[in-house]
Amino acid sequence: MHADPEVMHDYGGPISRAESDAKFDRYMATYREHGFSRWAIETETGAFVGYAGVMPSGADHPLGLHFQIGWRLVRHAWGYGYATEAARAALTDAFVRVRLESVLAYTAADNLRSQADMTRLQMRRDPSRDFTTDYATIKAWRGLVWEARRA
Repeated sequence: MHADPEVMHDYGGPISRAESDAKFDRYMATYREHGFSRWAIETETGAFVGYAGVMPSGADHPLGLHFQIGWRLVRHAWGYGYATEAARAALTDAFVRVRLESVLAYTAADNLRSQADMTRLQMRRDPSRDFTTDYATIKAWRGLVWEARRA
C-alpha cells in the first residue's frame, strides 16, 4: 500500500519498506501507551484493505497537542465505504470508550475523497484551524481541518 504512488499521493509519494515498518511500529507503540491507535481494516474474508484510527499529535504540530483521525486504503478498496465505516467506528471508540472530547481530521485541498468521508462522518469544517507545514516529503503542505466532538 505504501509503495503505490496513487495511494501515497497525499503523502508526497511512496515510502520505503523501512519507513512503512516504522509507521507500523509507531502505531503499535501508541496503542501500548494510550490504548488506541490506527487499526487494520479487513474485508469480511480477512483481506487487508488499509488502516484507520485515532492518534495523538506530536507537541510540535502546528495545531499543538490534539487527537487526529486518519485512514489509508489500498487502491482497489476505494469507493466501497471502508474508510467511512472504519473511521466511524474509530470515532465511536474515541468518544465512548476513551472519552476524548474532540478529534481533528485534516487533508489537502485536492483530496476530495477524504473530504467526502469527513462530511459523511458529520465532522465540522473549521477553516480557522487550517495550517501550513512541511509534511512528509511535501514542503509547505496545506492542511484543511475538520473536527468531530463528543456528543
